[in-house]
Amino acid sequence: MSTTPIGSYKFFQKLHPLSLLAQLTSRRATGCLQVFTDSISWSIYLEDGKLVYASSDKMFERLENHLERLSQQIPIINSSLLMQVRLIFEQNEENQSIPQPDYQAICWLVNEEYITPPQAAILIDELAKEVLESFLAVKQGSYEFKSETLLDDLPKFCRLDLRLLVEHCQKQLRNRQNTQPTIGQSPVPQAAIATKVSSQFISNTKVSQIQPNSQVKVGEELARPSHLDTSHLNSNKSFHQPIGKSTYTVACIDDSPTVLNSIKHFLDESTFSVVTINDPVKALMQILRSKPDLILLDVEMPNLDGYELCSLLRRHSAFKNIPIIMVTGRTGFIDRAKAKMVRASGYLTKPFSQSDLLKMVFKHIGN
Repeated sequence: MSTTPIGSYKFFQKLHPLSLLAQLTSRRATGCLQVFTDSISWSIYLEDGKLVYASSDKMFERLENHLERLSQQIPIINSSLLMQVRLIFEQNEENQSIPQPDYQAICWLVNEEYITPPQAAILIDELAKEVLESFLAVKQGSYEFKSETLLDDLPKFCRLDLRLLVEHCQKQLRNRQNTQPTIGQSPVPQAAIATKVSSQFISNTKVSQIQPNSQVKVGEELARPSHLDTSHLNSNKSFHQPIGKSTYTVACIDDSPTVLNSIKHFLDESTFSVVTINDPVKALMQILRSKPDLILLDVEMPNLDGYELCSLLRRHSAFKNIPIIMVTGRTGFIDRAKAKMVRASGYLTKPFSQSDLLKMVFKHIGN
């Protein structure tokens, strides 16, 4: 079977996905294979012929679905964390500059110790299976191979064997075809053709055993454990518990019980410990006892307004660097200037949604 050389951009033509992958693997290629059709595109990142990541359209939804499954094994992965990841990395009109945001989200989860590097490797393996399964069904399109990629400066968590991934995807495709009812003829021909190409892929590809590293740090390449056979890995694969991470303490100072209850409801209890304070005069001692990571401070309160209290807090050595967010219905320039004068960290306008609150909290917490 003739194949089109991997090289510069190719216009729409008949494609043989397995043959493309076989060429890249046999050449131990490093770079990104980008494939386009009228409705969908794929990006397959390789290093020495091994897959380090595979992405396609609606990748953020795929990532979020896998993280939701993990929440059963890893309690710290919850709705607040998923929303935080979306706010930081998901492409929108205001933020179109993040390259490969889904992969960067995985790097961030590892860096923040929500998941470990080995867990990231398994997550990438599961995502790759979904992406490659749809890619193997492509019949016509265009492609381009680039030696320089968006992931060059990012940590690599695994180098997956394409042969094992192809075997798994082909098995899934054959199982689906064999379960479909047929009238008058067998559904085997397409599966047989795919199996033939897959056999060619396998026979032309050497399988290298990658020995596990004794130690792996965040930011370093994680070698694929030799005992982990991806052809038998499924979505129910157990993840180890993540590295321990304490909850964040948020102190809320407001004379309105309604506002305090809303904030407590908006902040997930598995991620945040919320300390509510309705008396600004007693706030300093209560805050000292709770040692918060962030303070939400209402501007309009009886006896002592928020600006005065913020100024008092900043004079105390314990609160010089604690983020203090002013919460108010005032939106004028003078009010914002006052907040800067007392060295407030941010300004949250009432009424606010859960998304508004989380975006502000995660912008400042942990810095």
